[in-house]
Amino acid sequence: MNARLRILVIDDDADIRLLLRELLERAGYTVDEAADGKTGLRHLFSNAPSLVILDVTMPDMDGYQTLERIRDLSDVPVLMLTARTQELEKVRGLSAGADDYVAKPFGRQELLARVQALLRRTGGKTEVIEAYSDDFVEIDYAQRHVRVQSRDVQLTPLEFKLLAAFVQNPNQVLSRDQLLDLVWGDPYGVSGDQVKLYVGYLRRKLVPDAPETAPIETVRGFGYRYRRTAPS
Repeated sequence: MNARLRILVIDDDADIRLLLRELLERAGYTVDEAADGKTGLRHLFSNAPSLVILDVTMPDMDGYQTLERIRDLSDVPVLMLTARTQELEKVRGLSAGADDYVAKPFGRQELLARVQALLRRTGGKTEVIEAYSDDFVEIDYAQRHVRVQSRDVQLTPLEFKLLAAFVQNPNQVLSRDQLLDLVWGDPYGVSGDQVKLYVGYLRRKLVPDAPETAPIETVRGFGYRYRRTAPS
């Protein structure tokens, strides 16, 4: 089964990439490499991996920024590598959507065991979300590009994640705590007022002249619901 599973290694250190390639290929996996986050994201689209091994410290787009983009696109398991061993760093990575965390220098057998455990958990099956569209909005996840009825809309990263949470759960009521978990990654450490505030921001971005007509409705006492007007 391993031969059918593809692992993407994103690390700016060529020696680490070589070490991981040799270790993983010896175990029977197919390995793709990327020296930076942007190249890694392109690999995510062109050859969807079963697992990503992601370095934290990289130039331009660091591991946390890359992880944020990955989570916009896919639920692929992510194993983060870091030379930082503080507990807060591990908590930050796991809260951002990483599935496991290994400190450098790492033991080869330990890393391989963690890879195998993550793949067993997911069965090696992942999906990359490339785009979404309905009668109201079109979303290009790779470019973070949003169009509303042929008009380009500029969203902040948080607004984009909020919109993505809504369209990926159409016609479902999402509670404040669910949105805090999906968008902020923490249902307890962020004020619930942030949800109401950012839903208001998003509505005004989507329909500046009449934000109350945006297809994000308030369900009093429960939360919010995105009304999808046509199948994606």
